[in-house]
Amino acid sequence: MPLNEHEQKILDEIERQLYEDDPKLAEMVAKAVRNGRDRWKMRLAAVLFLAGGVIMFASFTVSWAIAGAGFVLMVASAGWMALTARVHRGPSQGASDIIDRLQKRWRREG
Repeated sequence: MPLNEHEQKILDEIERQLYEDDPKLAEMVAKAVRNGRDRWKMRLAAVLFLAGGVIMFASFTVSWAIAGAGFVLMVASAGWMALTARVHRGPSQGASDIIDRLQKRWRREG
């Protein structure tokens, strides 16, 4: 149900005050909303990846074209997952994050 004009103005004013009063909290709220959308996209991409795998393995003896379509679906959904994760995480954080975790684990165990 959409907001009427008065309610939208009140919501915009509250949002503006939030950004002015506590920009860190406003950023966390915006990130949480974005994370919810990203989580939905990741789940959908995972379901499509699994569906592509099932199509590919169920039909590779019957028709190579259908199996190929399943493979293309798997590749496309894997790419979508990678793009969604990259947007969520940021372009420069991926490899360094993994290395940092491995170094911390090495220090704990060693």
